[in-house]
Amino acid sequence: MPAAGYSGTPLARKLGVRADSRLVLAAAPPGWTVPDLPGGVEHSSVARLDDLVPGPVDVCVAFCREARDVRQAADSFRECVRPAGALWFGWPRRAAGHRSDVTENLIREVVLPLGLVDVKVAAMDADWSGLKVVWRKERR
Repeated sequence: MPAAGYSGTPLARKLGVRADSRLVLAAAPPGWTVPDLPGGVEHSSVARLDDLVPGPVDVCVAFCREARDVRQAADSFRECVRPAGALWFGWPRRAAGHRSDVTENLIREVVLPLGLVDVKVAAMDADWSGLKVVWRKERR
């Protein structure tokens, strides 16, 4: 897998994956991984965006290919990252020539009314952008 983004920052660090944390990938493309995970990370994957993940999860990365996937991922995974975890919404990067109706603004439209707030946007790799959301402090 190519290095994430242009910053040279390792993907695990970019996503906020720390030692002894729990990482879940949801609906990840075949072969997509987070390389060089810190020690003690419990890593698991679910095949679909409507698969339930028992919490707590420190970092969940949900791959959304279409707009309807964003609502599904928010409904499925927002509680497993409560109170202080992070939910990343990944979508195909237009800069890499991919087509998708998922955008940063669409993700915000879905998550802000739920009490989540976006805190970071990043290229996860050459094909996927990501928007990190967390629970608002008053909702933790």
